[in-house]
Amino acid sequence: MSNEELAEQKAAMASKYDASQIQVLKGLEAVRKRPGMYIGSTTVQGLHHLVWEIVDNGIDEALAGFCDEINVVVEADNSITVTDNGRGIPVDIQKETGKPALETVFTVLHAGGKFGNGGYKVSGGLHGVGASVVNALSTELDVTVTRQGKRYTMQFNRGHVAQAMQEVADGLPTTEHGTVVHFKPDPDVFTETTVYNIKTLTDRIRELAFLNKGLKITIEDRRPEVPTKESFHYEGGIRHYVEYLDEGHDALFDPPIYVEGTHNGITVEVSLQYTDDYRSNLLTFTNNIHTYEGGSHETGFKTALTRVINDYGKKSGQLKGNNATLSGDDVREGLTAVVSIKHPNPQFEGQTKTKLSNSDARTATDRIFSETLTRFMMENPEVAHKIVDKGLLASKARVAAKRAREVTRKKSGLEISNLPGKLADNTSKDPSISELFIVEGDSAGGSAKQGRSRLTQAILPIRGKILNVEKASLNRVLANDEIRSLFTALGTGFGDDFDVEKANYHKLIIMTDADVDGAHIRTLLLTLFYRFMRPMIEKGYVYIAQPPLYQVRQGKFVKYIDSDEELEQVVNSLQPSPKPVIQRYKGLGEMDAEQLWETTMDPERRRLLRVKLDDAKEADAIFQMLMGTKVGPRREFIEENATFVKNLDL
Repeated sequence: MSNEELAEQKAAMASKYDASQIQVLKGLEAVRKRPGMYIGSTTVQGLHHLVWEIVDNGIDEALAGFCDEINVVVEADNSITVTDNGRGIPVDIQKETGKPALETVFTVLHAGGKFGNGGYKVSGGLHGVGASVVNALSTELDVTVTRQGKRYTMQFNRGHVAQAMQEVADGLPTTEHGTVVHFKPDPDVFTETTVYNIKTLTDRIRELAFLNKGLKITIEDRRPEVPTKESFHYEGGIRHYVEYLDEGHDALFDPPIYVEGTHNGITVEVSLQYTDDYRSNLLTFTNNIHTYEGGSHETGFKTALTRVINDYGKKSGQLKGNNATLSGDDVREGLTAVVSIKHPNPQFEGQTKTKLSNSDARTATDRIFSETLTRFMMENPEVAHKIVDKGLLASKARVAAKRAREVTRKKSGLEISNLPGKLADNTSKDPSISELFIVEGDSAGGSAKQGRSRLTQAILPIRGKILNVEKASLNRVLANDEIRSLFTALGTGFGDDFDVEKANYHKLIIMTDADVDGAHIRTLLLTLFYRFMRPMIEKGYVYIAQPPLYQVRQGKFVKYIDSDEELEQVVNSLQPSPKPVIQRYKGLGEMDAEQLWETTMDPERRRLLRVKLDDAKEADAIFQMLMGTKVGPRREFIEENATFVKNLDL
C-alpha cells in the first residue's frame, strides 16, 4: 500500500470515529469483557481470587465484631460454597437502585459497606469489588441470607438475576444469622482451568486465621479424589503465626514477643522471636493483605527495632564507644516477625500494588512497637542481652563477609580462567543462550569439557561436597572456595549486591551422579541456590540434569535406560541372541565425552528438570529439616519415607 493510500485510509477511519463508536457497557458486562482488570488475571491465580473476594466479606464481618466462624467448601463439581455467621447481607430496599440491597451487592460494581456511610471502619481485600465480580464471572451463583429470624434466597446466572429475592418461611430460630454464597466459575472466562488447588486455598485460609485472632476458618474438600477437612483457630493470632514460621528452629526465647495497640484509628499488631538462624523472616500485612513490597508500616517497625536495641545495648554497656552501633541488618539476623496493621483508608503503590504508602502507618507502628519492646527489654534483661549479643555477632560476620564479598566480584575475563573451580567458559557472551553446568568431580568435568558445545555451554567442576550453608554464617559461606568460584562465574554479585539481571548464564544446570553422594551434593547446591540465589530459581534459571542409569547394547541397537523397571522391559523385548550388553553407570565419570553429550548435554536429546518454587514457606521448612541442626525431624522424615526408596547405592 502506497503512502497516499495509507493516508486516505487513516483519514476515512478518523472521520468515522464518532459517538456511535463509544461503547457503554451496562451492569456487569465490563467485568466479563475485561475480567483481568478486576481480579488480576483469568489464570489459576484469578480463579482462586474469586474465593478470596467472598471470604473477605466474612472477614469484614469478623473485623467489625459480628462473625467468629467462616467455612469454605470445594464441592464435588469444583464449585465453591462460603458460609459465615455474620449479620447477613441486608435485604431491605437500597434507595439509589430501588432494589433489595442483596441484589445490589451482587449486581452493581463497588456496592457494599466498604465505601463509607459507616458500614465498616476497616475492610480487607485489595480490590474491594467483591461479590458482583464473582457473580459476573460465574455460570451460576446462589446466595442465602439469614437475619432477624428470616431467611432469603436469590439466584444468578453469569451476573444476571435468575430468581428474584424471596423469603423462605421455615420457622427459623431468631438467633440464627449469616450468609451462604455458592458459585461455579465460568469456564468461558477461566479457560486455563476451573479446578481449585486445595493447598493454595488451605495456605491462605491458615494465614487469615493467624491474622484474625479468635476467628475459626474451616476448609473442606468434597471432591472424590482425597476428601479433606481442616479447621484453623488461633486465639494468639500472629504470635502463633511466628511460632508456626519458626518450627524446626531453636528459639532464643519463648513465647514470642507480642505487641498490640491503636494510634489515630490505626490498629497495630507485632509479634517477633529470634532463633539460631542466620537469616531474617519478616512478613507484613495491611487489612489482611500481604504487603510483599513492604511499605511505611515495615519502615516503622525496622526503625523502632534498630533504635530500641541500640539504645539498650549502650545503656547495658554491651555497645561501647561512639561508633559502636548495630545496623538494621545486624539486629534482624535470626529474626522472625509478623507486622499486621488495620488501616481505615490504606493506600498502596508499587509494581504489584502491595506496598503501603500511608505515612501515618509508619508513625503508628513505630510508636506502638517501640514502647512495648523497650519495656520488654528492661523487664527481661537476660533475653535482652542475648538479642544484643546476637546483633554483635552478626556485625562481626558482616564485616568479614564484606571483605570476602569483594573476592567474588568479576572484574575481567582473566580472573575467570584462574578460578579454583577450573571454569571452562563458553564463547558466547549472550546470557540467554549460555548454560553453566556444575559438574561433580574432575573426571566427569573432563568428559563434559570435551563433549560440550563450546559456543553455549560452560563447565564448572566442583570438588566433592560443598559447604552446608544451612549451618553456616555468611562469612563462612563466602570463605568457601567452591562457592566463591560459583558466584564469580555467575557474575551476579552476592548478598545485598546480588542482581539476577547480571547473570552470565540463563541456565544453571546441576549435573551430579545418580547415587546417594550425587543426591547429597545436589541437595547442598539447591540449599545454596535457595538461600543465596533465590532470584535464579524464581526466574526459572536453575535445572537438574537427568543422566541415565544404564546403557543396553545388542548389535547396532543402543538404548539408554533410566530405571530398573524400564531395563527389564527393554531386555525382555530383545531377541535372545546375541546376549545384550548392559552397562551400569555408577557415575558420570564412567561416560566418555560422546556418551555424556548424547545422554545429558545435547539440547536435542537431553532431559532437564526445572527447579520451581511454588511455596517458599514449605521450601524453607524442607531445607531446614533436611540440612539444619536438628537431627530429630530429619530422622523422622527418613523413617517415614524409607519405604519409598527402591534402589539405594551404599
